[in-house]
Amino acid sequence: MGFDVTYADFSVDPAPLANAAVSYDGARFAGSHVAVGAGGTVTLDFEVEDPQDVPQATLTITALVSKLGSRLGHAPMDVLLQGEPLVTDLTVPGGGDLPQDNVLAVPGHLLKPGTNTLEIRSSAKAASMLWLYRITLDPVWERGRSERARTAAAARDSVFAYRTELRPAHSPAAPWQAAPRLLFHVDRGEHSLPAQLGWRTADGAEAALSFQSNMSDFHGCYRIPDGTTYEYRGRLSDRRPFSDDVQNLSAATLHRFRTEEGWGGRWHTSGELRLLVDDGAAPVERVTWRDQRGNSGVAVLHAASHEAEVTAVEASDEFEEAEEWADNLLADQRSKWLAGGDTAWLDFTLARPTAIGSYSLMSANDCPDRDPRDWTLYGSRDGDTWLPLDTRGGETFTGRFETREFHLRASAPACRHYRLDITRNAGGTETQLARVRFAEAAAGPVFTGYYQRYNEGPIGYRGTPAAPSAAALPAAPRIAAELETAVASLAETAQTLAALAANLRKH
Repeated sequence: MGFDVTYADFSVDPAPLANAAVSYDGARFAGSHVAVGAGGTVTLDFEVEDPQDVPQATLTITALVSKLGSRLGHAPMDVLLQGEPLVTDLTVPGGGDLPQDNVLAVPGHLLKPGTNTLEIRSSAKAASMLWLYRITLDPVWERGRSERARTAAAARDSVFAYRTELRPAHSPAAPWQAAPRLLFHVDRGEHSLPAQLGWRTADGAEAALSFQSNMSDFHGCYRIPDGTTYEYRGRLSDRRPFSDDVQNLSAATLHRFRTEEGWGGRWHTSGELRLLVDDGAAPVERVTWRDQRGNSGVAVLHAASHEAEVTAVEASDEFEEAEEWADNLLADQRSKWLAGGDTAWLDFTLARPTAIGSYSLMSANDCPDRDPRDWTLYGSRDGDTWLPLDTRGGETFTGRFETREFHLRASAPACRHYRLDITRNAGGTETQLARVRFAEAAAGPVFTGYYQRYNEGPIGYRGTPAAPSAAALPAAPRIAAELETAVASLAETAQTLAALAANLRKH
């Protein structure tokens, strides 16, 4: 009955269409819209099954008039249906940057069974260009139906890539410099396009940006790890639906989470959240977003830990007379291990080979100068060949029986043996600790955050990995080589960003 969802979206080429066929005369696609010259026409043919069911229709034409240098533009518009004028010489606002919705009533008697023809003409007297962004047409009782359908269809293409540029903040005369590609995908399954996006990476870089409603461009700011801030802008270079091969487009990790929402005093199962943000730098640790419906969310990624079982510990030295030996490190009471000298080592054997993501050390009861300050943690499959996993220098404890947790900066192989090699303490002639614990690495990070639906209050939001995010570990002889390759790749990326920052400062 009546007619189906009807729209033409000119933000991409070819234009997404529903119940429509479009032709141009004196018009061309211009990146995010169709530019119509003086006397040009855009024609839309659409089908109506039974016009008797439609006493009136709502036509929305989203358009803008281009500027004439610094002056307002001028491109009056005629709109005709079946050759009959709906409006003549309509002056669309010009001079701004945002397209305007022009809403017109279509008398039902102008509709006919079968093919109907809508024409949008730019006046022959136009001095600038008429820019058309989209057209929607609905029965009067269902206003907004086609726009909702258009937005939902557009949201299915939810993987975005942008060519980006940077220039120093507060330096409008400085030239824009090419920056790494931005690729992202943020999806809760709600079929809504993003309006704003922000993130922080593991090295401390931060970005915040806002998109054009058709996703063609963004503008925002970017702060690199040393604190230098830049203007940041991008132009859409690719857009596609999500599929499992999206991970092949990026070196960054695609995170998939099973989620829960916290309200009413308990947690409730929610849908899957997918996150991928790749700005050419370090992995993300926080993502914030707001969609075009006004919903917003925050996800802070962090490791989930499960304590690994330690079955034995050996030490380079122990103070046996006071029963301050290495086994005390595994106990829950406040005892301690004490060794002579300003250096020492501890070897731990786990119940099974385990890939750890973090470890914790507890300071002992007295003498802060005995606290470890510099050390390296090694891992071994067989207890003979050791691989460095984490190195720390200049660490301090601020109190007695204080526990500090240390996260590994890169993924580690599953090892059964771990060695804590303390190469310097805080200046004392003896070295001590009260407790050592190892935490198993999760299959992927979890997240903690909040979610806020439009016009509602914020609620708790959390997630755990929906699927393993890492492949099986390589064979032992390849581990060191692959770790070295990964470190070299990160170093190369850091050098590229540093060179870009130095080049931008020259301007």
